[in-house]
Amino acid sequence: MKAVRTEATAFAPATVANVACGFDVLGFALESPGDEVTVRVTEERGVRITAISSDEGLPDLNLPTNPLENTAGGAVMAYLEGEHADFGVEMSIRKRMPAGSGMGSSAASAAAALVALNALVETPLTPEALVDYGMKGEAIASGSEHADNVAPAIMGGIVLIRGYQPTDVVRIPAPENLYCTVIRPHCEVSTKEARGILPKEIPMKTAITQWGNLAGLIAGLMKSDEGLISRSLRDVVAEPYRASLIPGFHAMKQAALDAGALGCSISGSGPSVFALSSSRTKAEAIGKAMHQALTEACTEGTLYISRLSDGAPRIVSLR
Repeated sequence: MKAVRTEATAFAPATVANVACGFDVLGFALESPGDEVTVRVTEERGVRITAISSDEGLPDLNLPTNPLENTAGGAVMAYLEGEHADFGVEMSIRKRMPAGSGMGSSAASAAAALVALNALVETPLTPEALVDYGMKGEAIASGSEHADNVAPAIMGGIVLIRGYQPTDVVRIPAPENLYCTVIRPHCEVSTKEARGILPKEIPMKTAITQWGNLAGLIAGLMKSDEGLISRSLRDVVAEPYRASLIPGFHAMKQAALDAGALGCSISGSGPSVFALSSSRTKAEAIGKAMHQALTEACTEGTLYISRLSDGAPRIVSLR
């Protein structure tokens, strides 16, 4: 594979994984926040991360610049090796959300790096092919390859991961009037801790309930059926266990539902919490209610509002 351009900067969005009933198989992209990665072509083979910076106000991330220990670096290394590239790259990463937020921070960096790199080559790969390389990067952060964050960060919109080996990802159409409110409490939840708290097995009755909710949510999205979406946004597998790790979760969820949310649950492993609604006006009202509930319960939080159909990666600059 040859490079035909010298430098690209790409943005990739934050994501909400699981979406209540779709544990490890469903996710969607937000409009913001997200990460930016600049990739520059070098004659020397390999990957070098020259800088990692973050927006003002974010905690010091202390992320590794060794590409073998960095999700963006690992994803780009996998791409270059897998496509037999005849060049190397230097990368600089701009973080716009903290790690451990439950909003796919590591996936956003990996996705932005891959989208930027893909813009430099003679024959760009499909988004679906990029997802495979993105999972290689995600494995560095979580210990296993999974696509429920990196797939929507690369493909945009709502994405169903039907299966792996080979990876089978399907983009689900989002109703134009579907909005998401996300509140990020100013605390951190370890992905490993959030996974470790889950039971290894669940009863058949619980599994059947979750399957029905997931099928109902997919059908509701495709039919733009708000009632079906609302009835399906229920998680009986992870939320009952992970809720205890999130300050003020139950208060925020009740506040969201009282304010008119279609449903509310944990974003990824937490601590971020998301709610879906049928208009920006409702999304804003829900956000105010959730923020007030969080503040009264224990801590401050940062609020994000996004239309689901608008979340997608993009090229910021190219030369």
